[in-house]
Amino acid sequence: MTQPTLIRRVGDARPLLLDLFCCAGGAGMGYHRAGFEVTGVDIADRPTYPFTVVRADALEHLAALIASEDIARYAAVHASPPCQAGCALTVGTNAARGWGRTHVQLIPELRTLLDATGLPYVIEQPNGRAPVRRDLSLCGEAFGLGVLRHRVFELGGWTVPQPAHPKHRGYVRGYRHGVYRDGPYVAAYGSGGGKASVPEMQTAMGITWTDVREELTEAIPPAYTQFIGTGLLAQLGTAVAA
Repeated sequence: MTQPTLIRRVGDARPLLLDLFCCAGGAGMGYHRAGFEVTGVDIADRPTYPFTVVRADALEHLAALIASEDIARYAAVHASPPCQAGCALTVGTNAARGWGRTHVQLIPELRTLLDATGLPYVIEQPNGRAPVRRDLSLCGEAFGLGVLRHRVFELGGWTVPQPAHPKHRGYVRGYRHGVYRDGPYVAAYGSGGGKASVPEMQTAMGITWTDVREELTEAIPPAYTQFIGTGLLAQLGTAVAA
């Protein structure tokens, strides 16, 4: 097992949430705004991550926390594992082009470890073929954002009401099948073909602390996890009071 490297620590007196596969911190920022202290874990160096971040393999780090019982420091866990094995866009593109590339599906092993923590948890994935329960589905239009960015969430050990999915106000701006359409939403993925610029993605998703395109294209808007985190904190408070 590789030894994790502590990169930076910024903390406060809030309940502690573990943010696995944290990338640049879109999810982490939402939980912070909801009222959590956040510690991120990512296998890559994430100098833009705005909170405590540990550089380590997420599954190895989680297993070590469980084995050492240090997981008891945390109130909850969020995980956004790589989605290439189950993302409809990736699977469809690979099949269409005959690439035949396979990706390791981490979710079954991840879920086993999360269940072993005994903590409430969240697994986030894009719409697609990932083997997660669709306990919650969120869209940027529900939060008045400039992206759609549909995401599904498996909730382990707790629940939150499903908000309404408002009707989309139009198209995502850009080219699709050779046809350009204008619309109220930007395409916060890839590059070219009318895709959003870095400033447009930052504005559309409410992410200002990173200007790295690759991080922005992978991030979820903090509004999603602020909604989730607010519900989670309410249930944690109820459990403590009981």
